[in-house]
Formats: sequence, structure tokens, C-alpha cells
Amino acid sequence: MSTEKFRVESDLLGELKVPADALYGVQTQRAINNYHISCTKMRDYPDYVIAIAYVKLAAVQTNNALGVINDEITAAISQACREIIDGKWHENFPVDMMQGGAGTSVNMNANEVIANRALEIMGHEKGDYQYCYPNDHCNCGQSTNDVFPTTIRLALIRMNKNLVASLTGLISALRYKGNEFKDVIKMGRTQLQDAVPMTSGQEFNAYANNLEEEILNLDRNVKLLHEINMGGTAIGTGLNAEPGFAELCAANLSKLTGEPFTAASDLVEATPDTGAYVSYSSALKRVAVKLSKICNDLRLMASGPCCGLHEINLPPKAPGSSIMPGKVNPVIPEVVNQVCFKVIGNDTTVSFAAEAGQLQLNVMEPVITESLIESLTWLRNAIDTLTEECILGITVNKEHCYEMVKNSIGIVTALNPYIGYKTSTKVAKEALETNRSVYDIVLERGLMTKEKLDEALDPKNMLNSHQIEK
Repeated sequence: MSTEKFRVESDLLGELKVPADALYGVQTQRAINNYHISCTKMRDYPDYVIAIAYVKLAAVQTNNALGVINDEITAAISQACREIIDGKWHENFPVDMMQGGAGTSVNMNANEVIANRALEIMGHEKGDYQYCYPNDHCNCGQSTNDVFPTTIRLALIRMNKNLVASLTGLISALRYKGNEFKDVIKMGRTQLQDAVPMTSGQEFNAYANNLEEEILNLDRNVKLLHEINMGGTAIGTGLNAEPGFAELCAANLSKLTGEPFTAASDLVEATPDTGAYVSYSSALKRVAVKLSKICNDLRLMASGPCCGLHEINLPPKAPGSSIMPGKVNPVIPEVVNQVCFKVIGNDTTVSFAAEAGQLQLNVMEPVITESLIESLTWLRNAIDTLTEECILGITVNKEHCYEMVKNSIGIVTALNPYIGYKTSTKVAKEALETNRSVYDIVLERGLMTKEKLDEALDPKNMLNSHQIEK
């Protein structure tokens, strides 16, 4: 027989038992009962919980300044919010990330936790809402329809900083390898066919430069998240909010977080608008697409070891087969590829959810939130894993790479300026058909002197543009 103690709370739908020691209340309990969807809870994402506490803190400060909430209640609510920001009481946010109601359960979860903690601070019992009420005080001058999107934006901004930090670490690792492999000559490829020589250092530095572009793109798109609709309340008209609430709340949130938030100029437009999420999701997708391409390359270059390219060696992380002895798979790039597929799929979900908005509200913002936060979390974890478990441990097979360059017909491209494209094509064709070297055929035909040929086919002269003496 259960010995758990309960208190009884009531709402529009009637009475409901709530665990006696829980800081949340009746509406959170209904959400717990209703939603068993994702198995991912609000409390699983600390930045999300912290973000809503910041929003509620900015709101109570605003209401106090406007003379709506007295100093005692303001102080208690403020302390409760700051405790949540400091990492306390997060276990009291058990609402499933996937839910109906446009995020009402998330907002009320926060209102109830903050109200009950404020009651304790003021010396009252949980649920004794006559002294601090979730709706009348913690949600004063607000609606889910301005609190929820503002919370999403702040959470994404906070998480974006962590993603950028992880990307910066990966870029540094790639540059380190670029420097380490700067003298390793290898064959470049287009359409998986031999092209012209390059160095492994150039290849890894190109990856680093490619990802640096994504940091700039993330920064551009995260700026769109700084426009908020706090003070718009239900549909943007500002019903129940004091005049000046929107501007002052944005200023207070900026002061608390250090982020340059601004109140939307048209709150009716801003309330259902999800354009910023679509843009930011697309930026995450861009990162995923590029990261997946890099992992594809790593797996190709490490293919073999006897019957593939075998240009690089990835750190061995696990036996690769339950039946084939000695096989070691590129498991780290493989898992990163799969994370990237998930992020790309989440971007599609965000697009559909953004399109599904109707009239003055988009009720699909919970799935937008879940998709974006999941993408940020998975992507950051994947990048850290790729950096630490793969990139930093890569080695290169220098001699093998050079042998492939010498034996490739791709080097004939360097002869175009000397003997012309048509003649170079004939040399390449003969080299393929006879399994002889480009070098021997050119000398045999007397197309170039040995001195000029040695200079032209020196791989080091094919790595950069240089003056050609015909």
C-alpha cells in the first residue's frame, strides 16, 4: 500500500491529488497524467528551465516597477526564480516536451513551482495560494503565448553558445591536423576519380574553414531570436498587461541575461510568427549537412585497410564485427552521420510546424521547441565526440598517399600548359591502357625534356599556382 502523501488542488476541471512535497500544482499534474509521448521532460534540459525562470523574474520585476505586485511577493517570487536559475528545484519540472495547448503546461509548471516556492519563502504552506497565486502573481500581465516563445528564444540563445564552443573546439582540432599533415602529398579527387595532387593539410584546413563559416551563420541567425513578444499576452493586443510592460520587460530581461532583447514593434504580428525558428533551424541543418559530408570523407579516406583508399587511420574504438575477425569500423563518424540525419529531419518538422500556424497563434510551438532543443543537444554532443574520439587521434599513411600520387594519371593535368589538353588526353589514355606511367610515355614520345618534365610533375609544384615556363 502506498504511503505517499498528497495535497488536493483544484482548477477549471475540478480537484486533483498532487504529491504533498511537490512544488508543482494541479495543472502540472494534469499534464503529467495527459502526456506520455516523448519520454523527454522539461527538466532534462536545464537551459530551458533556467530560461523560463529568467522570463518570470523579468516579468515580476516589471510588474513591481509598474505598481502591480507588492514588494513582499516580488521578493519571494524573485528569490524562487533565482534559485531555479542557480539549478535548484529542476526536478519539479516533469512536463513532457511534447504536449498540446501551445505550451500552456510548460508555463503553468513554472508558475506553480515559483508560486509554491515563494509561499515557502514567505512562511506559508504549498498550495496556500491566497498569498501568492500562480496565475494572478507569477503569470501577471502575461500569457503562455508570450512567455512560451520568449522562453524558447532565450533557451536557444543559451544553447547556441555551447554549440559554438563545441564547433570552435572541432575547428581547432582540424587545424591542428592540418598543420601536422601539411607536408603529406596525396591525390585529390572529384567524382571519386583521380583529380590533381594536394596535401592532407590542405584538406583538413579546408574542413576547418568550412565549419568556421557555420559559426558566422549561426551568429547571424541567433540575432533574430532577440526580438520578443512579452507584453502581448494572448494575441498581441496586450490585454491585462500594464501600459509600458513590453518595453520594460524586454529591458529587464536584457539586464538579467546580458542579451540585447527588444520588444517587437508589432506584438500582434510577433505572437504567431515563427520565422526566427525556421531560420535558426535552417542554420542548424547547414551545420549538420557540412558535418555529415566531413564524416563521409573521413570514412572514405580510412576505407580498407587493404582494399580501400587507406589514406588515413581513424582511432580504433570498438571491434567491428561479430563474425569477421580483425575488422574495425569507423564508428565515430558513423554515429555523427546519424545525428546529422536527425537534425535534418528535425528541420523538416520545424518547417511543417511553422506552416501550421493559424490566425493569431501557432499552437505547434511545443514540437518546434522539442525539435530545436534536441538538435542543439545532439549536435553538440556529436561534435564533442567527433573531436575527442576521432579527429585528435587521426594518423596519415604518408608513403602510401605519395605512391598513389606517383601512380595516378591525374598528374597529367599539370602537363596541359606544356603539351596541350588533347595531347595530354592521349597520354592519359595510353597510360591507362598499357599500365605504364605518364612520365615514361611523355619522355618516350619526346614531348618534353626530362628536366622540364621533372619540374612540371613535381607534386609540390602542383599544390599551388605558380609561374609556368614553356
